[in-house]
Amino acid sequence: MINEKKNDSYHDLPAHTYAGKDHILEKLGGLPFKIGAKSFFQTNTRQAENLYQTIKQFAGNLQNKVFYDLYSGPGSITLYLAQAASFGVGIEEVEEAVADARENAELNKISNVDFVKGDVRHVLTDECRKRYGSPDLIVLDPPRAGIHKDVVKTLLTLAPPQIIYVSCNPSTQARDLALLTENYDIEAVQPVDMFPHTPHIENVVSLQLKNG
Repeated sequence: MINEKKNDSYHDLPAHTYAGKDHILEKLGGLPFKIGAKSFFQTNTRQAENLYQTIKQFAGNLQNKVFYDLYSGPGSITLYLAQAASFGVGIEEVEEAVADARENAELNKISNVDFVKGDVRHVLTDECRKRYGSPDLIVLDPPRAGIHKDVVKTLLTLAPPQIIYVSCNPSTQARDLALLTENYDIEAVQPVDMFPHTPHIENVVSLQLKNG
């Protein structure tokens, strides 16, 4: 991609393959993943496995449960959890990442998932709930900017029994958690050191619905 803009966003730019393949293959938790130029994937794969294992541990028993994975990228968290769940729904705005996610589901022969393209603000609706069922768990791993205030309102209205919030930016995560704790209690917090000797972490927070 050639970016002539004054910011570092690239999702609206065409990707050109000058040499080699237009994707890389990674393996996480025994699952292979195809990752294109516009798909986000944790760059420290070994620690990403510890990160996903933490998410799975916080999720507990997923048997017979439906979960939504918001900002799902190429479907890595969705597919990792779907192996233990009844059904998983990934919601992602970037079209190319959704295409990778669907291909990764086929690659891993995981059929109890669906991936929806669109902004979480516009996809996470009553229609989505009616189509897939009310989620027992929502996992969200948003960009550094955190989640939009409209998404916070939707989560509070939807009121899933559990939310697991994964973030690489503790400051925006803390801002969002302050809003979510209107209806949720923070049950557990686990930072994962993604790049030793740097300040970069992924922080995993499990929230339980109050009186849920």
